[in-house]
Amino acid sequence: MKEFEGKVAVIVGAGNGFGLEFAKECAVRKMKIVLVDIDKNDVEYALSLVKEMGADAISVAIDASVEEEVASMVNKTMETYGQIDLLFNTAGVAIPGPVWEVPTRDWEWIVGINVMSQVYAMKLIIPIMLKQGTPCHIVNTASIAGLLTSRGLPLYHTTKFASVALTESTAHDLKAISANIKMSVYCPGFVQTDLYNYERHRPERFKDETDSYYSSEAYKVGLARAKYVVTTGIPIDSVGMSVFTAIEDEQFYILTHPKYGTVVGGRVKAMLEGGFLDM
Repeated sequence: MKEFEGKVAVIVGAGNGFGLEFAKECAVRKMKIVLVDIDKNDVEYALSLVKEMGADAISVAIDASVEEEVASMVNKTMETYGQIDLLFNTAGVAIPGPVWEVPTRDWEWIVGINVMSQVYAMKLIIPIMLKQGTPCHIVNTASIAGLLTSRGLPLYHTTKFASVALTESTAHDLKAISANIKMSVYCPGFVQTDLYNYERHRPERFKDETDSYYSSEAYKVGLARAKYVVTTGIPIDSVGMSVFTAIEDEQFYILTHPKYGTVVGGRVKAMLEGGFLDM
């Protein structure tokens, strides 16, 4: 995809972080923008920001882990703009803790938002893109955590590996039918986002404040670690331009931290040797 002016971008998770940066870049490139987020205040702020930049945009407040709500977002997009050319799936949460301690509801929540939100959006939007036949692009946000594993984050790693596999396999399927749709999977390392404040986005159906896990040492340590690594990550202000450059170049893997290249190579080497890369 090389031309952006007048095209329609849908950004799931546009209220803050990566999604907001992508929205700003869409505005710079004079795209029509559909801003989607679970937090109405956040997405309205994003809308006011891109409108100040001169963008034609709308906001939609939905829970992207619910298929029916994603469908309503797609319907509103088509009613408003009549096409979809660029899809960013950026919504995500990062829940810490060992698999034997984390409540099942947290698995259901993180799989719903980190994986199924991407599935729902692609399932509904790819047929629209195929019918259009014009150059389109989909960017799924995963993480370097979808290429490497570490302690204390089995939920996050599981869902990010799933996002990488989902994007790869979908790219194979689109290529097999000669679709005019390119795929990218965005795998950043630590970037200064709002990810560690994920609890403020937790839907009511996944809340249980009486569960002792949320006052446990494992949970508190995980939250503190998440805040540290995110707030000390690289600045976020270059993200939008770098990802759009990757789209223009039809780059499949979009990586932000060259230092992890050696570690990824070490993981592959360990796999081929039947070993385990202890991080």
